[in-house]
Amino acid sequence: MNFTYRFIESPVGQLKLVAKGAALAAILWENDRPNRVLLGPMTEAPHSEILDQAEQQLAEYFAGTRNRFDLPLDFHGTDFQKKVWHALLAIPFGETRSYLQIAIEIGNPAAVRAVGAANGKNPISIVAPCHRVIGSSGALTGFAGGLAAKELLLTLEGGMPKPSKKNLDALASAQASLF
Repeated sequence: MNFTYRFIESPVGQLKLVAKGAALAAILWENDRPNRVLLGPMTEAPHSEILDQAEQQLAEYFAGTRNRFDLPLDFHGTDFQKKVWHALLAIPFGETRSYLQIAIEIGNPAAVRAVGAANGKNPISIVAPCHRVIGSSGALTGFAGGLAAKELLLTLEGGMPKPSKKNLDALASAQASLF
């Protein structure tokens, strides 16, 4: 079965929603590295129930009216990566975890760097909230969508200790345009 996709606009730029069958398989960033997430052949799908649901739930998330996603997910990666990505799903809205905390949670405290690498290859950004993973020092660290997008997402969720005025203004503008 091939992958299907659709582009949507969001406060963090254009996103490419990708489905495989009836499950969401990826949310890719506008300036994503081409080999960050490896999927199969894709065709554009203007009509897709799962992509409609994902688009609707993302719009609600960005509008501040949704704090949990309820979508069937189909992760494509190694067993270790899938273990990390499933751990991301357990991070509550508005909270953050360090790479070390995730490594401990999956039962491998020595795998901090491997957790970071898996986090960076998370195919289902935002829904599997890799943006909620920060450095042990509390610093924002690498993010496929860029650190400004990571800060905006954490600000939206109330998990950013000191959001920048620029992101607060961008968030307010984006939310106003959704209504």
